[in-house]
Amino acid sequence: MPVFHTKTIESILEPVAQQVSKLVILHEEAEDGNAMPDLSRPVQAVKLAVDNLIKVGYETIHNSEDQILKQEMPPALNRVEEASVFLIQASDMLRTDPYSAAARKKLIDGSRGILQGTSALLLAFDESEVRKIIRICKNVLEYLAITEVVESLEDLVTFVKNLSPVLTRMAKEVDTRERELTHQVHREWLQRAIEQVKQLTPALISGIKIFVTTKSQGGPGLEEAQSNRDYVTQKMSNEIHEIIRVLQLTTYDEEEWDADDITVMKKAQNVIDGKMKQAQDWLVDTQAVVGGAGEHALRQILEDSLCIANRCVNPEDGENITKTVSNIESMINALCELRQQGKGNTPQALSLSRGIVQMLRELQDKCQKAVTASERSGLKKPAHTVGGKLEQAQRWLANSAMDDKGLGQQAARMMISDALKVAEGLQGPKRAEILQLCNEVENLTDQLNDLARKGMTNSPQARAVAAALSQKLNQLKSKMQDALVTQVADDFMDISTPLKMMSDAAMTPFGTPRREENFEEKARNFSNHASKLAATGRSLAKSGGCNDRRTVEGIQTCAQQVDDLIPHMVKAARIVLMNPANQASVEHFDLLKGQWTENMEKLRGLIDEAIDTAAFIRANEEGILQDTDRTEQAVMNLDAPGIVNNTSSIARRAHRILQVAKSEADNSEDPQFVERVNDTINDLRNTIAPMVQNAKILAQNPRDPQAVGGWRGANQQLINAVGRVRQAVGDRANHQYPPHGSDFPAPPDFSHLNISEPSSRSSRSLTSPKPSLSSPKPVDDFQKLVDEAESAVRSAMSGLWSAPRHGSPRAEQMPHRQLGSVPPPVPPPPAPESYNPSAYRDHGENAPPRPPLPRDTAPPRPPPPETDDEFEMTFPAPQANQPIMMAAHALHMDVKQWSSRDNEIIAAAKKMALLMARLSQLVRGEGGTKKDLIDCAKAIAEQSEEVTRIAKGLAMDCTDKRMRTNLLQVCERIPTIGTQLKILSTVKATMLGAQGSEEDMEATEMLVGNAQNLMQSVRETVQCAEAASIKIRVDSGYSIRWTRKRPWYT
Repeated sequence: MPVFHTKTIESILEPVAQQVSKLVILHEEAEDGNAMPDLSRPVQAVKLAVDNLIKVGYETIHNSEDQILKQEMPPALNRVEEASVFLIQASDMLRTDPYSAAARKKLIDGSRGILQGTSALLLAFDESEVRKIIRICKNVLEYLAITEVVESLEDLVTFVKNLSPVLTRMAKEVDTRERELTHQVHREWLQRAIEQVKQLTPALISGIKIFVTTKSQGGPGLEEAQSNRDYVTQKMSNEIHEIIRVLQLTTYDEEEWDADDITVMKKAQNVIDGKMKQAQDWLVDTQAVVGGAGEHALRQILEDSLCIANRCVNPEDGENITKTVSNIESMINALCELRQQGKGNTPQALSLSRGIVQMLRELQDKCQKAVTASERSGLKKPAHTVGGKLEQAQRWLANSAMDDKGLGQQAARMMISDALKVAEGLQGPKRAEILQLCNEVENLTDQLNDLARKGMTNSPQARAVAAALSQKLNQLKSKMQDALVTQVADDFMDISTPLKMMSDAAMTPFGTPRREENFEEKARNFSNHASKLAATGRSLAKSGGCNDRRTVEGIQTCAQQVDDLIPHMVKAARIVLMNPANQASVEHFDLLKGQWTENMEKLRGLIDEAIDTAAFIRANEEGILQDTDRTEQAVMNLDAPGIVNNTSSIARRAHRILQVAKSEADNSEDPQFVERVNDTINDLRNTIAPMVQNAKILAQNPRDPQAVGGWRGANQQLINAVGRVRQAVGDRANHQYPPHGSDFPAPPDFSHLNISEPSSRSSRSLTSPKPSLSSPKPVDDFQKLVDEAESAVRSAMSGLWSAPRHGSPRAEQMPHRQLGSVPPPVPPPPAPESYNPSAYRDHGENAPPRPPLPRDTAPPRPPPPETDDEFEMTFPAPQANQPIMMAAHALHMDVKQWSSRDNEIIAAAKKMALLMARLSQLVRGEGGTKKDLIDCAKAIAEQSEEVTRIAKGLAMDCTDKRMRTNLLQVCERIPTIGTQLKILSTVKATMLGAQGSEEDMEATEMLVGNAQNLMQSVRETVQCAEAASIKIRVDSGYSIRWTRKRPWYT
C-alpha cells in the first residue's frame, strides 16, 4: 500500500494517482454501456515511463550493496512491468472491441498494479536509504560501548578522534532526513533527539575525563565519577536508539502522544532490541566487569520489559513478562556474586549465563507479542491532559446511550484522581473546595453509572444528572487550573538559589567546620527543591488545562531531564568536595550546572507559556500581599530574619512578574500594547530596589518608626506598580470567547411536564412554583398553557399600545426607570366594537381610506435568514463501527457551536465535515460510485487548501507570535494529508473486483487513518484560529466574526 512519509514519495505518487483515477472513471462509465475511448497514446506514454523506471531500478540494484534492497526491489519492478503489459493488452482489446468486459478488467488490474507497484518500489528504495543512516547510528553506539575501557588521557584523545567524524556524519544525515519527512511530529522527534545527542557530547567527554583523572590520581570519588560517565553514556545511547526508531516510522496518528501506552511500549521494545547484543556479550564474557556497561544494558532490558508489562492490554501477558523478569533478575544477581568472587568460569556460573541468554530471548518474544496485541486491540484510554479528559467526558455525557467502552466515565474518574493529587499540595479553602468538588463529581458519576446499568440512560433523571455532572467537571477543571497557577507562582519564584548554595558548599576549603555536614544539607535541599520543580511541571502539564501537545510534551521532557540530572549533579558536586584541586572535576560540575540551568530555564519558559499570564501575575500579587502581612508580623515580633526572608520573597516575586510581562511584550507585535506593558515594567523595576534598600534598613532596626514607614511606603509603591502591570497585560479572560468545550446553561427541566385534566379553571395563573425532583406536581392541561401564553401576549401588546412614542412630550417627561424596578400596571386594551357601516357615513372625509385591492401576483417572499440548519439536519449520526464518520462527527461537534456567517474558516470546516461524512458512506459502499468516491476526496482536498489559506491569512495578521507559530504549524500539515487522501481514495477505487481481499482491507485501514488525521488537524486549526482571532492587527481588515451559537433554551 502507498506510504507518504517523505516528500519525494508523495511528489511521485500524486501524478500517478491522478492518471489512474481517470482510468477508473472511464472504466465505471463503460459499465453503464458507454464505449471506451482509444487509449493507445496514453498507454504508450505509460509504457515508456515504466521502461525507464525499470531500467533505473535495476541499475540501482546492481550498484547497491544492500542485500535487503536486492531482495525486495525486483518483485516491485516485476509488478510494475506486469501492470504495464496489462494496460497494453487492454488498449489493444479495446481498439478491437470498445465494449469488451475482459479488456476493462485488465485495465483496472493494470491501473492498480501501476500504483501499488510504484509505491512498493519507492518504499523499498527509501528503506534502503534509512538503513544507511541506521548503520551510521549503530557505529556511534559501538563507540559508546567502549567508553568503559578508556582509562588514560591518551585513550581519551584517540576515542574523541574516532568518535567525532562518525558523530558529525550521523548528525548531518539525520538533519537531512528530517527535512525530507512529511509527518511534522516525526521531524520534531528527530530534532529533539539529535539536539540531545549534541548537548550530551561535551558532557560525555568531560565525564570520561573526570573518571580517568580521578582514577589516575587515586583520590576519592571514583565511584561517583564512574556513575556520571555511565549515565551520560546511557543517555546518549537511548537518544540514538530513539533516532533509529523514528527513522523507521512510516505512518503517524495525529492523536498520538509521546506518553501514549503504545508509543511508550514501542520505545521500550526498541531499547530492548538495541541492548540485547551488548547484554548477551556481557553474559558470554566470563571476565566481564560487574557493574559495567554490559550489566547496565542487561538491567535496562529488564526495566523496559516491566514498562511494557505495566501497559499490556491483556493482563496475562503482563503477568508472564513480570514473572520472567523476576526470574532473570534473580539469576543475574547470583551470576554477579559468583563473578565478584572470581568464580566466573565455574560450571555453575556458565550454566547461569546460558540460562539467562535463553530466558532473554523468551522475554524479547513475549514483549514483542504483548506490544503487537496491545496495538491491535485499538482500545482507547483517557487523554493525557485535563482538557482532553474533560472533552472525552463531555462527549460521553452528551450521548450517554452510546457505548464508548467506558472511556468517558474513566476520563471523569481520572479527573477526580488528578484533582486529588493537586489538592495534596494545597491548604485552606482551596483544598476544601477541590475536595468538595471531587466528592460531588464522584457521586454524580456513580448515579449516572447506576442509571445506565438500569437501562435509564435516556430518562429525564439521567439527563439532569449528566447536566449537573458536566457543570461540576468544568468547575473542577477551573479550580485545578487556579490552584496550579498559584503553585507555579510559589515554586518557580526562585530556581537557582539552592544550586548556588550547594555549589558554594562543594567549594568550601578543607578545614572548615562541619564542611561535609553542610554540604549534605545543601545537597539535600537542592534535590528536594529540584524534584519539587519537576513534579510541579509534570502536574501542570497533566492538569493545567494546556491542550497544546508540543507544550505539554516539552514540559514533560524537560521535567524528566531535570529529574534525571539531580543525582548526577549531587555526585559531581561531591567529587568537587572530595577533590577541590582537580580542575577536571570542577569543569565537569560547571558543565552539568550549565545543562541543568538550561533545562530548568526551558522548563520555566514552557510553563509560563502554558498558563495565563494575567492569572499568574494575580497569583504573585496575592503572594506579595501575603508576604507583606508576614513582614508586618515580623516587624511586630522584632524578627529580623523574618523581615529579610519575606521581603526577599517580595522582591523575587516582583522579578518573576517582570520576566513574564517582558515575555508578553516581546511576544506581541501590537505597538500600543508593547508600549503600555514596557512602561509599567519600567515603573515596577524602579520600585524593587527602593523596597529592598528600605527592607535592609528595617531589618537592622525593626523598632525604628521611620524605617517602618519608609519600607511601607516603598512596598506600597511596588504593590501599586504590580497592579498596573497586571492591568497593562490585561486579563485575557475578559477578552476571549468562552473556552473551547465550555458548557451552555443547563436546559430547563421538562421531566415533570404532564398533560392532565385541570382541577379548576379558576386556579389558573401565569406563574407557578417550579416542581421539585423529589415530589413532582402535574401542571394543568395544554389549553391552560395556551391561555397563559395568550394572556402574556395581550399584556405585552398592551404595554406597546400604552408606551410613549419616541420624541413625544410624554416620552421626554417620563422619568428613566431604574434597572430592576417594578413597571407600572398596564391598562387592558380597549374592547373591540361591533362593525357598523353607517357609523362612517356621517364622518364624510374623515372616514378611513379604503384598503388597496389585492394584486394578481403575491409580493416576493423575503429571503430566509442565513442559518446552519441544513448543516445541523443533514449530518448523520455516527455508529461505533464507522471510524471515518466518527472523526467527521467530532469535527462537526466542534464547529456547530459557531455560526458560519461572516466566518470563512467555520464555513469551510463545516463543509469538510459533511464531505467526510459522505466519504464514509462511499467507502462503506452505502450508495455512490467510484467516481463519486474520487470526486469526494478531491473536494475534501480542495477544502483542505481553503482552510489552510484562511488560517495562514489569519496567522499573518495575528500580533501574538506564539499564537501565529502554533496556527501555522497546525495548518501546514493539512494540505499534505489532503493530498494523501486523494491518492488513498484512488487506491480504494482500484479495488474493483478485489473487495474483501487483504489489499482492500489494508487500503481501507490506511484511508481511515488518513481521514482521522485530517479531521483532527482541522479541529486543531479551528481552535488555534479562534484563539488567534483576538490578537489581530487593527489595520488588517480582518472580517471573520466568531459568533457562538446558543441553544434554543437560552
